[in-house]
Amino acid sequence: MPTVLIIDDNAAIAVALEVLFSLHDIDALRAASPEEGLALLEQRSASIDLVIQDMNFTADTTSGEEGVALFRAIRSRHPDLPVILLTAWTHLDAAVDLIKAGAADYLAKPWDDNRLIATVTNLIELGQANRALSQRMQSELRQRRDLEKHELRGMVWQDPATERVIHLAVQVARSDVPVLISGPNGAGKERIAEIIQANSAVRDGPFVVLNCGALPAELIEAELFGADAGAYTGASKAREGKFEAADGGTLFLDEIGNLPLAGQMKLLRVLETGRFERLGSNRERQVRVRVISATNADLQAMIRAGTFREDLFYRLNVIELHLPPLAGRPADILPLALHFLGGRKTLDARAQAVLQAHAWPGNVRELKNVMQRACLLASGEVITAADLGLPAAALAPSLFAAAADAEPDRAAIAQALQRAHGVVAQAAAELGLSRQALYRRMERLGIARA
Repeated sequence: MPTVLIIDDNAAIAVALEVLFSLHDIDALRAASPEEGLALLEQRSASIDLVIQDMNFTADTTSGEEGVALFRAIRSRHPDLPVILLTAWTHLDAAVDLIKAGAADYLAKPWDDNRLIATVTNLIELGQANRALSQRMQSELRQRRDLEKHELRGMVWQDPATERVIHLAVQVARSDVPVLISGPNGAGKERIAEIIQANSAVRDGPFVVLNCGALPAELIEAELFGADAGAYTGASKAREGKFEAADGGTLFLDEIGNLPLAGQMKLLRVLETGRFERLGSNRERQVRVRVISATNADLQAMIRAGTFREDLFYRLNVIELHLPPLAGRPADILPLALHFLGGRKTLDARAQAVLQAHAWPGNVRELKNVMQRACLLASGEVITAADLGLPAAALAPSLFAAAADAEPDRAAIAQALQRAHGVVAQAAAELGLSRQALYRRMERLGIARA
């Protein structure tokens, strides 16, 4: 149950507030003086969600100076705690000054019960939301610091979705089980594989890459397992395969869905036994290789179609990491764009908006190409939307105009309130309005307060 601290020397007022709050499932604590109120805050600050304080505590005093001193003491010791000022003597200048200093609201006695409850409820909910956000941000900061202790191969990210993948990558790196990285082309799957290798027990071994989609089907087996001289047309001498080259390290098999069925069967055997034969040879060879595979294909659908072995899928898929497309981790876009510029040039605000509006079907690879081209084409030190050459560039002026001129309609306000779970202050901040301005629009549009 939320708790409000009432600091008021008038016992009748404190009791009336207690009764009012109890009817709305809000607990109340009472203090009859500033000293008692500050002492209670020190003792129970973790459980107090809001303070309602009087402005005058000495008989025949109406200056509000005692209340100002109390407010400043609370603000200095508990800067995030919302404070509502309550007095029978309303001094506009003092109210304005304290609101600027961080007071949540300023109400005159006698107060309006509905307004007071609405204000208190909204401030408590907003405070709880802010604390939850702060705790989440602190947790994310701790996770990021923990991640930065590992070798991350220059990975650039800001989005929580990417961080979750990186966290899992370093977590599974120390085991030697196979890992399957799924995600679209150009999303950065190879970089995740490099992070796994760099933090693994075989980090000092070789890291060998084979793109199974870049070779004809008849040559993939020779690339994987090697071949003796004469094993196939053109094989004039023996050649080492990728498994031999990766012995004692990691083999990264990109686009594993392109591996033909015969190669899948041999790969399954190597994963299970560590043994294989070169093409054209009967001599078994033994290797110890960590296999990481990647795919942009739906391997389950390929299994149903009979083009991918189910037993191989489960052998490769002991651990699966799914890297979302760039559009699914939008907070990564600008950090990556600036990384690709390498400090040579900067982006103006409209160019940044265009980058964030683009769908990025080619993912990180497309973004890298766009930034390299823009860096070459931009005449000055600042890259503009036109330099990017993206379709969204034509929409940027209207996008900025809309942002500048938009007046939230009924639907926009309703959606903001829904996202804020009815917390008016939070919805107002999202809409770029003051709480009072949002209340006025809600009243005008007939939107009921939660």
